[in-house]
Parts: sequence; C-alpha cells; structure tokens
Amino acid sequence: MEVTTRLTWLEEKILKYLLGNASLTLLYKSSVHKPCVIEMTKKCSHQGSTMTVVHLEQDVVGVFMLEHFLSEKPSACVWFSFEKNKSSGISSLFLNTLETTVKSPELRFSSPYGLSLTIDPSKRKLHLNKVVIKALGLNLDMISQYLECEIFRVDGIKNDPGFIKKMVTAKQHRGKLLSALREYRPYKDLVSEVRILLVGPVGSGKSSFFNSVKSAFQGHLTRQATVGSDESGITKQYRMYSLKCGESGERLRFMLCDSMGLDEREEEGLNIDDIPNILNGCVPDRYQFNPSEPIQPKHFAYVTSPPLKDRIHCVAFVLDINSVNTLSDKMVAKLKKIHKDVVDCGVGHVALLTNVANYDEVLDDNFLNMTESMTSKSQVKTVQTMLNIPIANILMVRNYASERRLEPMKDVLIFAVLRHMLRAADDALEELPPEDTASADGFVNDESHIKNEVEP
Repeated sequence: MEVTTRLTWLEEKILKYLLGNASLTLLYKSSVHKPCVIEMTKKCSHQGSTMTVVHLEQDVVGVFMLEHFLSEKPSACVWFSFEKNKSSGISSLFLNTLETTVKSPELRFSSPYGLSLTIDPSKRKLHLNKVVIKALGLNLDMISQYLECEIFRVDGIKNDPGFIKKMVTAKQHRGKLLSALREYRPYKDLVSEVRILLVGPVGSGKSSFFNSVKSAFQGHLTRQATVGSDESGITKQYRMYSLKCGESGERLRFMLCDSMGLDEREEEGLNIDDIPNILNGCVPDRYQFNPSEPIQPKHFAYVTSPPLKDRIHCVAFVLDINSVNTLSDKMVAKLKKIHKDVVDCGVGHVALLTNVANYDEVLDDNFLNMTESMTSKSQVKTVQTMLNIPIANILMVRNYASERRLEPMKDVLIFAVLRHMLRAADDALEELPPEDTASADGFVNDESHIKNEVEP
C-alpha cells in the first residue's frame, strides 16, 4: 500500500515554494513506520537533502537539511513553521550550520545560534526551546504532543547554501520591492504614469515579459498578451497595457507598450520608421502596424502634438540572451538605428536579456543590483558594444512560460528590472528641456508628493 503524506495540497505547495519549487518524496511517516529513531535513520540516511516535518494540532514545524540526514558534517538548513490551512504567512529562518544528534530515544536538531528542536517518536513529543519559538513566531509550549512526523527527500534543489538562502529570503525582498513599486511616482510628477516601450526581434520575449510582469503583480499566472513562435511574430498591433496591483487593485504609475517584432527581412516586422512616431506619442493604442509603410500624419489615427504624458519615457531593447551573439548584420543595423532615434529623442533606455538560465544568480546577495554572472558575460559585452548601453543598464530576466505557479526569485527579478527601467525614465524626465516640461500633464501636488525612491 502506498504511503501518503499528511500534508494537504496547499501545505505541500507552501513548502515547495519555500525552496524554489523543489519536489518532495515521502521517506518516513511515524504512523506507518516504526516510531523510533532507528527506523528514521534506516529510511532516511544517504538520501540527499531532506525535510523533517512535524504536524501539530494547529501548526506545522520543521527543518530542511541540505546535507544527508544525520550527516556527520554541519549542514546549511532552513527552520520553518506555518499555521495549518492557511495559504500564506510561513515563517522561515536560514542558518549556515546545523547539527543533528541521536540520543536514544530522541532525535535532536541544533544550531550554534541557540536553536534546538528535539523529536521523541516513541512518545510523539516535540521539544522546542524558547529561541526557536521566538524566531518562528510560534504560540506553543516548549513541549508539545504532535500528530505526525514525516521526513521527505528533497529533489530539484541546488547543493549551494547561497542558493538556499536566496530562495528563503526572496519572499521578504519581493514584498519590499512590490511595496516600493506601488508607491512609485514619476519624477516631480511631470507625468501621471511612465510609459515603457518594449522593442526587439520577433520571438525575443516582449509580450511574454508583459505577461510575466502582470502575473507578478496579480499574484497568479496570466496570459493577457498573446505569445507564440510564429516566425513573423504574433503581435501586429501597438498595445498599451496598464497595470494594477492584485493585492489592492490600485493602478500603478507606469505602463508597458508592446510593439510588433523586428524582422531582418524587408517589409516584414515592425517598420523602423515607425519608431520616432511611437516615441513622440503619435501612434494610438491598437494601431495596426503596416510593415511596408510607417504611419503618416495624414492617417486618421495619427495623434498630432501629443503631450508629454503620451510620449515614451523609457525604451527596453528586449533580446533573447541565447541569440544575442548570432544576430544578423541586418538586425544589428536596425537595432542601432532605433537606438539612435531613442537617443535623439532624449528617451531613457535599457537592454533586457530574456531566457536567462541561471536567473537566481543574476541579482547580488542583497537583491539590489544586477551582477555579471559567468554565464552571461559574453552576451552582456556584446550588447554593450552593439548598442553602447552601459553595463548597469543591461538587465536580465526569466519570463514565465510553461510554469503553473509563481516563483519568488522570478518575481524579485521582474520587480528589480522594473525598478531599473523606472530609474532610467526618471533620469530622462529630469533632463528634459523647459519647453517640454512646461506642457507636462502630470498630477503635481506638493503637499501629498511621495518621495520618488524605489530602493527596497
């Protein structure tokens, strides 16, 4: 008979999410196997990373070990707890070292930081010292009767303490970045919201990036913008997408503008002569692009003399990191021409590399800045040389594609990318000549102005 976990689907999802969507395989269950430390050791030793889970009446408490169960050497670990039947609110604590000892009939987890958790399977007793109770915010006695003790093998996780630490702390940084982006206001409120244009070759991930941004803010996966692998591109219209925060429904002070993909073939893809018109706000939402002819002032939809708020304030050159080094001369020429138009118009700009494999390595340990990981140095240098964009403005992301659930590190990276784009937009707004800012249509209110800062 198959042994099944006591964890509900939601509880298992919480634990997988904590470690970056790792997979769990049940090795030991106290109500099925012998309730003794010897049986635990027999079932769980030499299985790789493990997670010990103790089920209480109202709470779940446990310890993740990166090393083998009962390893003789110290292990990176995560102590965690959450209230049963709740989808959020998990408390977790990453520590670099953990020791496990067996003093029959008890199994003891301890750390040099004063935490200790002891399991007595014969009596179904859980012993927690005051340091653990306080660190995890538990409302428990030091000795509690438990319902079940389970031990899982954890697969699909890097054998790297730094990676584990990032996974555990990503949710905290996600909340800080989300809060900062919700409070963002454009420079001196010159415009009501910043407009970010996504431009790049067909299939580079422009529409997927918008979907990923919306998913991160909504708290669930969404596919508003159509994506696909058609070599001529899926996006044919110019689209302006407003964004709302799913937690509050509040409209954010920036929007993403999706353009038709660039194609190296003549009269295919976005006509680069449309770029100046897009940058200047002359192209309306849902305009149907014509690859063979750019929009003209005589066109019925052409916007004449658009105000500053309707112009583009930042351009993101979206490029697939896997094809950066193999772009054709014709594509590079188009990108350089667009870059010149962007600079001539005084618009802020960044490069966004998509499909980054080791996306957990992109941000530094403080989740503040992009790093030059060994796997992306070549592509970063190529983009810097090709478009003359400072390395600090070459960003990296991993879009949501076939996933079924959100991942904390992906969300953090998406939010960090947006933060850089908004800074580029603010820098450009600050440099505008007086004749442009005089016609700005923002929402200036010196009394209620929120400081423009998006540091977490």
